[in-house]
Amino acid sequence: MSLPKTYCEKTLLLSRDCDLGGLWKPSAILTAMQETAGMHSHILGCGRETLVQKGVVWVLTRCEVQMEKEARMGSRLSIETFPMPLRRWFFPRYFVFRDEEGAQVGAAGTLWVLFDLEKRCMVAPGDVAGAIPDNSDLTPPLGVPGPVPRLTTGGTLESARTPVYSELDVNGHVNNARYADWLCDALGLEVMREYRVKTMRLSYAAEIRPGQAMELRLVRDGLAYHLTGSHEGKTHFEIGGELEKRL
Repeated sequence: MSLPKTYCEKTLLLSRDCDLGGLWKPSAILTAMQETAGMHSHILGCGRETLVQKGVVWVLTRCEVQMEKEARMGSRLSIETFPMPLRRWFFPRYFVFRDEEGAQVGAAGTLWVLFDLEKRCMVAPGDVAGAIPDNSDLTPPLGVPGPVPRLTTGGTLESARTPVYSELDVNGHVNNARYADWLCDALGLEVMREYRVKTMRLSYAAEIRPGQAMELRLVRDGLAYHLTGSHEGKTHFEIGGELEKRL
């Protein structure tokens, strides 16, 4: 029996998925992507429960999300995902979000690696690469996620943040979706009342463990933003993209 090259889930946006204006939260989008990818990986035989027996897990290194339309509480969406051919140690995976009529609401591209839970470092694909179907005939909705665009002008706001219990996941570090919450918190309530995150590109350079006090630096120039998180001079993550006025 051949394994599915693509995987699709239906979801209903509940209040827990949405912000104070009823829009699908950036962090909830990332969480939905993580869970959908996890289910497809499970079906392909390379899910977390299989990999953890080998001492490794999936970890996200880069991500790009483009939300073309607003998605609101009560909406029924489909989330389709599929991997693409391996790029050295990196596993590309893409997502397409559609409404009930089949119209595309947004799309995302990601790069994943295998992470050694004991050594806390990325490892070679090994036999996991053999579980990825040949999807070279499919067309990704976006290009491969590139570096986060930086801003050379604009206003700057610096702050500090130390991970708390609710931000940590089963891998023992800050979950990839929580960085989107950090971005929205840094942008502030008044900005987020008026604008939504239209595009978001993330680069996860190093994991953030419990107790690591992070120095956050937000730069804004018009609708463009860039957030950096550092610890003792080392950059752990970057997020950049554009805002858009809420409808």
